[in-house]
Amino acid sequence: MNFQSAVFEMSAGLSAQLPESSLPEVVFSGRSNVGKSSLINALLGRKNLARTSGTPGKTATINFYRLNAVRFVDLPGYGYARVSESEKKRWQSLVQGYFDAERDMRLTVQLVDMRHPPSADDWLMLDYLAERETPFVVALTKSDKLNKSEYAGRLAALQADLHVYEGLRIIPFSAVTREGVEILREIIQTSVEEEEDL
Repeated sequence: MNFQSAVFEMSAGLSAQLPESSLPEVVFSGRSNVGKSSLINALLGRKNLARTSGTPGKTATINFYRLNAVRFVDLPGYGYARVSESEKKRWQSLVQGYFDAERDMRLTVQLVDMRHPPSADDWLMLDYLAERETPFVVALTKSDKLNKSEYAGRLAALQADLHVYEGLRIIPFSAVTREGVEILREIIQTSVEEEEDL
């Protein structure tokens, strides 16, 4: 799989605008400002393909990036308190519409800020993925912002928190140090190729 081949394909603000599911899809989900765009850019070896923003709640659309063998799907961040109620409902309808459509979803990368316990919204999303039996992994973002002892403590705490999901892979990640980039690439590649070989 050529991760550098990615191009921005389109944005969808309503579920009716979703493109046809013509490729395997890898989904990226997480709360606002957790570092989804930075993670996607790091995986793709690009600086600004996925637009990063310091403003939480900025991404209000599902953004699609097309690679040669797979499509990356960037869901809008959730849990930002200053978004209006109508905007929250539009977000829920959009994301629900995506998951309810018959799409070739191979993997969801659920992002959680390594510095903090999962939020209530993170737990809702994790439970939703588990209930749907959607294959998912957890990427612990911003690992570079912790010192050695903080890193060890937070990793142990998160592994304990998330042990309820049997066999879950948890990958510390940093867009700055590139920790976790190659591991995530391998997991994505395997998830796409496994079903193609069936």
